[in-house]
Amino acid sequence: MDAQSVEGRQSWIVVGAALAVLTLAFGAPLVGVVALKPIAAGLGLPRSVAALAGSAAFLGSGLGGILMGWVAERVGARRTAAFGVVMAAAGLVVSAGGQAWQLLLGYGVLVGFLGLGCLFAPLITLVSRWFDRRRGTALALVSSGQYLAGVLWPTLMEGMVDAVGWQRTMLLYAGLILAVALPLTWFLAPPPAAATGPGTLQDPAAGRVMGFAPNVAMALISGAIFLCCIPMAMPQGHLVALCSDLGLAPTRGAAMLSVMLALAFAGRQFWGWMADRAGGLRTVLAASACQAVAIAAFVATQDEAALFAISALFGLGFSGLVPAYVLAIRDLFPDREASWRVPVLLLAGQGGMAAGSWVAGGIYDHYLAYAPAFAVGVVFNLANLALIGALVVRLPSRPQLAFA
Repeated sequence: MDAQSVEGRQSWIVVGAALAVLTLAFGAPLVGVVALKPIAAGLGLPRSVAALAGSAAFLGSGLGGILMGWVAERVGARRTAAFGVVMAAAGLVVSAGGQAWQLLLGYGVLVGFLGLGCLFAPLITLVSRWFDRRRGTALALVSSGQYLAGVLWPTLMEGMVDAVGWQRTMLLYAGLILAVALPLTWFLAPPPAAATGPGTLQDPAAGRVMGFAPNVAMALISGAIFLCCIPMAMPQGHLVALCSDLGLAPTRGAAMLSVMLALAFAGRQFWGWMADRAGGLRTVLAASACQAVAIAAFVATQDEAALFAISALFGLGFSGLVPAYVLAIRDLFPDREASWRVPVLLLAGQGGMAAGSWVAGGIYDHYLAYAPAFAVGVVFNLANLALIGALVVRLPSRPQLAFA
């Protein structure tokens, strides 16, 4: 670490620990995705209600992130994350109880609000404070935990669900989270004292952000992430079920989801590299355009080979969005505000994810087809592109950054 930078070996240790914890924690919602049809059949529920459990986890994560961001500022990310790991495991245990209310309580409150709420936003904020030169790259890597989870777990979970049922799968995965993720929280060390000055793109003299009052700019960016996360959630939450409806084996759907999230992991590293050079909002614009093309292709595609290709393109597109939004917030607002602005942003994104998964299930229940749901996703994606485009043209020039 040089005298002008906070970055060093410890920075990357924190990133590695945070990435591993998130990879394990984000496996908890995937049990519900992989076992969507067995859960609905076993509990006698329509598919939209079973999908609501996953939506509740996303929404709970966003709501919990605001409170837990405040808590982490006071007790530290290490303790907050340890609590979150325990709650995520407890949520799976409760969800396996066999009643609809237990499924919603376990996923919405324990896995989402108290589990992922303690993990995602606080750890993203923690990592952003450990980096000042490669912040986009670090944010892209640590936020890839969700996609590494998608690469590692769906195929294994599908086999487990087939062999022992969805309830025992939840219990076994809860034990894995406790055994592996909990010890890793020890490595989530606090950073050196953070700077409290303005973001690199803020005009402190004018007190404006892109020409807006700061909170107006925040609201516009939050609205944009909500719009793009609605279509983002649709294939992620329903791809396995879609493949089954088309007559494909569940293993093919799980493999397709893994391909999507594998490309998302690889793509996120590219988008992080781009964000360090082009800035957060410009990267959002490019990634959102890629996502829009892919979600439109889902509307008219039923061929297995084409679905694999489109899933890969979709993973490449949506993977750049969330860390680029976070980088934009860190560029545009002071560091001292990160502990509440980042969770608020992520709440808007998780709200979009929750709405997208639930809306897709509801539209399916009405039409008994997923094409109308994906068409609605295209509309939301185009609205996002219009809003982000309007914000990008108001950005000041991005200062040249030095790269070691």
